[in-house]
Amino acid sequence: MPLFKNYSNNLTFNDFNFDPQLLEGLQSMGYVKPTPIQAQAIPLILQHKDLIACAQTGTGKTASYLLPVLQHISISDKKHTKALILAPTRELAQQIDQQVEGLAYFAGISSIAVYGGGDGMIYEQQRRAMMEGVDIVIATPGRLIAHLASGVIKLDHLQYLVLDEADRMLDMGFYEDILRIISNLPKERQTLLFSATMPPKIRTLANTILKDPQQINIALSQPAAGISQQVYMVYDNQKVELISTLLKGGDYKSVLIFCSRKETVKDLNRTLRREGIKSEAFHSDLEQEQRETVLRAFKSRVLPVIIGTDVLSRGIDVEGISLVINFDVPPDPEDYIHRIGRTARAETTGTAITFVNEKDQRRFSFIENLIGKEIPRMTLPTELGEGPVYSPTTRRPSTGGNNRNGKKKVWVKRKA
Repeated sequence: MPLFKNYSNNLTFNDFNFDPQLLEGLQSMGYVKPTPIQAQAIPLILQHKDLIACAQTGTGKTASYLLPVLQHISISDKKHTKALILAPTRELAQQIDQQVEGLAYFAGISSIAVYGGGDGMIYEQQRRAMMEGVDIVIATPGRLIAHLASGVIKLDHLQYLVLDEADRMLDMGFYEDILRIISNLPKERQTLLFSATMPPKIRTLANTILKDPQQINIALSQPAAGISQQVYMVYDNQKVELISTLLKGGDYKSVLIFCSRKETVKDLNRTLRREGIKSEAFHSDLEQEQRETVLRAFKSRVLPVIIGTDVLSRGIDVEGISLVINFDVPPDPEDYIHRIGRTARAETTGTAITFVNEKDQRRFSFIENLIGKEIPRMTLPTELGEGPVYSPTTRRPSTGGNNRNGKKKVWVKRKA
């Protein structure tokens, strides 16, 4: 799978010879110059090459595959569904659908987002739309399989298959579902796989479903330059008071808080609301309508704070987020990149703050190893007392060092 490097930083969207109606959609959405992933991927996709692309959220990857696919569809007949885009979450499926709607507004290309959740009315709306015919289907694997089983959607004439955030789909257990869906597709098609990380299981999937693919790797594992990264060493019983102090003392208009567990999301939201902070929890227990309401309020700046798990780190696309807080250190260093990548998008600036307790210090050291630098340590407010001393080789408390309760802690190194 060769790496494609033959591109110019001076490219404009006019250089791709897009249909005038597609260019009109680009201009109406404010697209000016291709991002690196767009500059590399679009020519390859226009040449009908299969592609495996490693690119983080926020690099412009969605438009990098949508634009050439829309171009192909715009010059072909529209009698059958031509493209299928698989996405891990309903939020991402909806966001892709919204981008199709904007980019293809003047080209007359139709699309539908197909996802689970909600009531029977949503399922029926999806079924009816696919029966009437749609050019592009953007779907989560589980709900698409339900529609395939019912016979409502035929993909015999499909020409383009896109797997967006393939690594996340595999993490969520969709491997077998993806293969089942592909068994219903024509063997002769163009397949595009986009993933933020490239673990062995993604390579295995790529070798199974792609034919002699080209490969692109865009700035993997590096946060945007505009992000001011900070870290606080804290005990668990200092976290809530610290987050309240930060939110009340800073001029942050739009804040994302990430927790590693759904229960923590709910508890923290209740606590912050009692503190007078306008926040909402975003988690899988919410009905689809509730989730959409929360996201709309956040995007419109009516709601300043959302608290969620890592699903939110790849499922939200909002400009102007000023602060990201990691209430817990993410379990995977790559997830740290995705979380803080919600701020400082499109060459803007933002702040990312991480709370590190005693047990997460070793995990945090992996993050610093990944990004290749030490993140600045911040001093806790005086009223919170001292936090733990950073020592990532440690594992359990003994004696010495003050915490908020006046007890002493010392960290004993692991035995070799």
